[in-house]
Amino acid sequence: MADNTPRSPASDTPFSSDGYAGDPAVRAEWDKRYSDRQQLWSGQPNGALVTEVASLTPGRVLDVGCGEGADAVWLARQGWDVTALEVSGVALERAAGHARDAGLTIRWVHGALEEAALPSASFDLVSAQYPALLRTPDAAAERALLAAVAPGGVLLLVHHAGMDAPQADNSEFEPADYVWPSMVAALFDDDWKVEVDEQRPRTAPDGGAGAHHTDDVVLRARRMR
Repeated sequence: MADNTPRSPASDTPFSSDGYAGDPAVRAEWDKRYSDRQQLWSGQPNGALVTEVASLTPGRVLDVGCGEGADAVWLARQGWDVTALEVSGVALERAAGHARDAGLTIRWVHGALEEAALPSASFDLVSAQYPALLRTPDAAAERALLAAVAPGGVLLLVHHAGMDAPQADNSEFEPADYVWPSMVAALFDDDWKVEVDEQRPRTAPDGGAGAHHTDDVVLRARRMR
């Protein structure tokens, strides 16, 4: 497990926009989404994260798809050593600003999960809150999530319930293109123990995109070895 010694607040670790690791088209798509609005999300940590992390001892955490940084900042305030990953440079600039304002140290990684060259088996918590992970034939994103978790660590994957079904009112969104919790769970072997796998009412923050979703699918699993 990671060194859990409390860390003093400090300036956030900058990221290099030139060091992006991933598909430029995906980065451009998400940069546009963030650029179109001054603030895309609520600015509050996700409720399922707050609930599920309450019983965990702070260590090293990877925040997958950190967006504007609300979860990353909250985790750092709880004493976690945070690495935050995001494809959008626009979002990361906002997230880094929030960390600076809070006087917190966070490592920012500008890239896609599968291509970011993250240290293997090194995070006590891997948190993916409503991630937009693209599905591939080799299950690269699913395997990258599992690979990042240290022995004894926890994977927490939360998604909107029902989003994996075809959406009659949104022809631009194809559920089959994305990774869902059931796909990750299908890769668990004897090294993993499922601690939570359920659908529950969502504790939704006020405002922000996605606020209309009322239920979550929560998958929490511990890597035993």
